[in-house]
Amino acid sequence: MIVVSLPPMWPGERPPGGGTNPQQDANPYQQPGYQQPNPYTAQPPPAPDGGNRRTRTVALAATAAVVVAALVTGAVFLGGGSDDETAPDPTRSSASPTASDGRKPTVDGWKAVVNTDLGVAFDVPADWALESRDWVSYVAEDDDPDETPLVAMKGPAVLKAQWCTSDDDKDGRTDDTPLASAGSRGNNGARSTEEIARADSAAWVYGMYTQPDRKKVTTAAATSFTTASGLTGSVATSESSGVERRDKCDTDGKATTFAFKNAKGDFASWSFFGAAGVDAEVPQATVEKILSTVRVFTPEES
Repeated sequence: MIVVSLPPMWPGERPPGGGTNPQQDANPYQQPGYQQPNPYTAQPPPAPDGGNRRTRTVALAATAAVVVAALVTGAVFLGGGSDDETAPDPTRSSASPTASDGRKPTVDGWKAVVNTDLGVAFDVPADWALESRDWVSYVAEDDDPDETPLVAMKGPAVLKAQWCTSDDDKDGRTDDTPLASAGSRGNNGARSTEEIARADSAAWVYGMYTQPDRKKVTTAAATSFTTASGLTGSVATSESSGVERRDKCDTDGKATTFAFKNAKGDFASWSFFGAAGVDAEVPQATVEKILSTVRVFTPEES
């Protein structure tokens, strides 16, 4: 994420409350079956504004190879467009089109977040920041030299991108950890919305907060859910417990994924991930309110 320097302090803690959801069971990504498709055929470049040890944020146009790979496989992974699109500016700027795409939110005072290629929109509170429509956030294994994405989201909204800053590898470059983020992606190749909801939420918690320890992630059973627009699909939540604080910004985390079919009948999903057990944790009621705004549209409606 964005690179800045903040005072050396741990993120604010909240006393632990309650135990693990009794309906939670084994991590779905440890079992055979659903495999996360890889949106890149070449190693992504470093993020223009830096990247932390667990999550990477890149503009799809950062290199020609990444642009071509992302656009070719975008329908599978991120709902990306066609191979004749004009490459966007790889750096954040006021001129870069944000993910709002001029659409109006369904919640007064909130912001609309739009994935135009996928045909998915949702709303976030006014204090969330919107990334460029062509911005991709993903998590990969820390020790993977190719940084093969475990899961990703396109044109996300971010809450407090500079929430915690550290230089864990002592290379002189500080890395940021956001408080929370939400975005959408395509999931063609999956077998069911239940499968997507459990696998993606688990992958975000593992990738952002617990790796290399998968056992600290618990994932609830997927349940049926219908948003305010009448969109029906499956939702699942994952959370971590007992994350070891080896570095300054280490915390437990949580994630929610809602999987459904878009207007074309393709599998798609919306995900939220954020720090858990801290003073600034996004309340689950807020996560559910954001989730309730998820909706689909066709290009003709744009």
